Amino acid sequence: MPQQPRPADSREIDGARGGFDRRSLLRSALSAAMLAAGGCAGGDDDAVTFFFQARPEEARTRLRIIDEFQRRRPDIRIRTIMSGPDPLQQMLTYCAGGKCPDVLMAWELLYAGLADRGVLVDLREFLDREPDYAARLRADGYATLRDTFVWGGGQYALPEQWSGVFLYYNRKLFAEAGIQPPVRWSQAWTFDEFLTAARALTHRDTDGRTRQWGFVDAWVPYFSAACFGMNNGTEWFSPPVRPEHTNLGDPAFAAGLQFYADLAVRHRVAPSVGDRQSVSAQDLFRSGRAAMLLGGHWLYSEFTDRDGLDFDVTVLPVGPQGGPGAITDIGSTGLAIAASSPRREQAWEFVKFATGPEGQAIIAESGLFVPVLRSAMRSPGFATAHPTLRNLEVFIEGPENSRPLAVTPLWGKVEALLERGCNRVLRGAATADSLGGRTSDDIDQLLRASI
Repeated sequence: MPQQPRPADSREIDGARGGFDRRSLLRSALSAAMLAAGGCAGGDDDAVTFFFQARPEEARTRLRIIDEFQRRRPDIRIRTIMSGPDPLQQMLTYCAGGKCPDVLMAWELLYAGLADRGVLVDLREFLDREPDYAARLRADGYATLRDTFVWGGGQYALPEQWSGVFLYYNRKLFAEAGIQPPVRWSQAWTFDEFLTAARALTHRDTDGRTRQWGFVDAWVPYFSAACFGMNNGTEWFSPPVRPEHTNLGDPAFAAGLQFYADLAVRHRVAPSVGDRQSVSAQDLFRSGRAAMLLGGHWLYSEFTDRDGLDFDVTVLPVGPQGGPGAITDIGSTGLAIAASSPRREQAWEFVKFATGPEGQAIIAESGLFVPVLRSAMRSPGFATAHPTLRNLEVFIEGPENSRPLAVTPLWGKVEALLERGCNRVLRGAATADSLGGRTSDDIDQLLRASI
């Protein structure tokens, strides 16, 4: 019987949505090589293999879910497989080699490529057998998250966490400036109100050096810019799932994207592209040198560990053609089952547990993820896990106010075009209106060819 790898722990796990450092990359590459050589299910090993990516704190929460599941179902063993820096390619390599993990973490922007290749099971196979459970899950969940993982009419993953973006803000700095931010997605502030606040919260020395920024961004800048575009009344892609057209050239979307770019380029209330190379947004916010930070819940644990940092969360602003409420991106991950899995039934029991009330209760209590069921969102455990926050409604209402960025099997090629075009705007080398030309045409041509 082959030796079973140890479950992933904090000494082995690195990397997350925020990226990898060199040591993490080397460690992940070594881990991937070992797994490719024999880490997946094979021989007489009947454990359900679970492929996921996580930072150390996140991995510990996943292991709590696994431990509780195995306590309740000792007849089903779970073996963890950690992702390297390119999870999609890693999954494709595994599956092409006949060693696809049984349960796979599914990303909003990546799963469609796997579904299109027939790598994933349509989970209706299991949900249709348990109509009462499916109905309860549907009533307790959020259609915005669930439908993100519907591809070609099939349900290829069930959501497990929400991680849309919002604004962290420093309560002390806001109080000193006399600014009270909104607390509900339905009652968002305007672009003008947001800019006024960012200006009041940006402080410079007499030599012009910025000692406190009004706003910093800890996410992917062109994704963030797209959220500002969508908050000016226009979706990034139409339709968001299996898109046929990008709205980069729409005047309202371009104006929202330009507003985001101008925060750094024109108004100087945010660091420029060059400034971002010298210090991270997280460090600026943690040290009190930034009053607002755009990011997701994955950063929450980093800020709670900072002594003296009194912070809360608020919503994104809306432009003159958007609203009345603000929206954010879905930012959800889900759990899927490999079509080639010989352990489909056992895998389903684990997916059902992790995405259902029991697993979501553990997620809620951990404070590391935002759960995807209303019952877990409203549970005492979720509130207890965020003791310093007064604006918990920003999390609780987040899923219902989320929109997909784009779900397409061509996302990798589309993103390359987006990054090239948008980064010129974010550096101030072009205006957002220019994206309605070649960048939009190239993306539309690519999307049309796939229909």
